[in-house]
Amino acid sequence: MIFRVIFLFFFLNTGFFFGQQLNSKKKRKINIINDPLAPSKAAFYSAIIPGLGQVYSGNSWKVPLVYAAIGSAVYGYVYNKNEYNKYRGIYKRRIAGYTDDEFIDLIPQNEKILKGMNFHKKYRDMSFIFIIGTYMLNILEANVSTHLMQFNVNNDLSFKPIIDFEPISESQSLAIKIELKF
Repeated sequence: MIFRVIFLFFFLNTGFFFGQQLNSKKKRKINIINDPLAPSKAAFYSAIIPGLGQVYSGNSWKVPLVYAAIGSAVYGYVYNKNEYNKYRGIYKRRIAGYTDDEFIDLIPQNEKILKGMNFHKKYRDMSFIFIIGTYMLNILEANVSTHLMQFNVNNDLSFKPIIDFEPISESQSLAIKIELKF
């Protein structure tokens, strides 16, 4: 009889044992996927649309600077191209014998028209080089900025300029403090 009571006690209580969760108290490890931004993607995006690489890397505040740099170079190119074409047209007409241009009273010599034409040609070419340079700088900046985001920058590695008070001479001096903590 006692055997039956013990058997029924363990048999009826087995449902409680299986209904409990064994892992409920353990902390589950969360797998965080470390997916750093790819510098090559940022460079590619900036090559397609200037400023898109900066948006990709999270530096959206740089986009107006990119467009201001490229826009000012384009403005310089267009302005100098128009002035060059104007001086060139006037020079061609004067060589052909016409004297009805807008600069006949201001610039009577053909050599001065030629100098003005060469001046605007030089700055037109320089503006084109600036357009290419700012475009390439945009791509390079997006690449480097995205690449540098992967580096560890914390207080263990610090460079702090400080104003130090010198108690002996009772004066202030500028000092640089480089601190490495391991």
